[in-house]
Amino acid sequence: MQKILPALVFSTIIFLLVDLTSCTHDVIFDDDITMPVDTMDVEPPIDTMGIPCDPEVVYFEYEVLPLLISNCAVSGCHNAAGQQGGVILDSYQNLINTTDFEPYDLEGTDIYEVITEDGDDIMPPAPGNPLTSEQITLIATWILQGGQDLECDWEGEECDLTNVGYADVITPIISTYCLGCHSGANPGGGYDLSTHAGVQEVALSGQLFGAVNWDAGYVAMPQGGNQLSACEIDQIESWIEAGALNN
Repeated sequence: MQKILPALVFSTIIFLLVDLTSCTHDVIFDDDITMPVDTMDVEPPIDTMGIPCDPEVVYFEYEVLPLLISNCAVSGCHNAAGQQGGVILDSYQNLINTTDFEPYDLEGTDIYEVITEDGDDIMPPAPGNPLTSEQITLIATWILQGGQDLECDWEGEECDLTNVGYADVITPIISTYCLGCHSGANPGGGYDLSTHAGVQEVALSGQLFGAVNWDAGYVAMPQGGNQLSACEIDQIESWIEAGALNN
């Protein structure tokens, strides 16, 4: 594992704040980037069961990978079968092995460069939608934190099922796991989940919960990715049972 170099990290953040005006999206960072503790670089590795996730740390497996699978590692593109340009983005190891990746360095990292390109060079390409500024910021923060594959007790996080809202809970889940395929001119399966009406339709029909819960008779979603956390599935179920409202 590379050691964290404070001076390098500081200079990288300063450069980023000054130079980001040339990017397609505005990427906004807090004053300080939290540097995570590497739970894997010890002998033996720390058992993460019961270790809470740090809200200031971006975890690849739970936050970055779902975005890549939904938007990039799709059929005919950067999945294991397509390998477009020799790039595979369906796992941490494949990302590291098939792209130029420089921890703490946005300019030296291919994935950041392509998601902030201008015009026709941006990824995901049309007819897909570019990543949002929030999603780009998430990926950039992960890179500046060292681009590690850290672990924590993600399933052990407290789950709030009180007044689950479409705007603050369901929309982020759909945006992370679904929109890469289910939006644009040719949405996957004909299901456009970019609007509340589209999400509500599949929710009230039972298709949304059946797919994310991996029930028999439904295509397991997200396709090619890990199942949503138990909390996320419970939140979707709670929202549906309350009427799948635009709240």
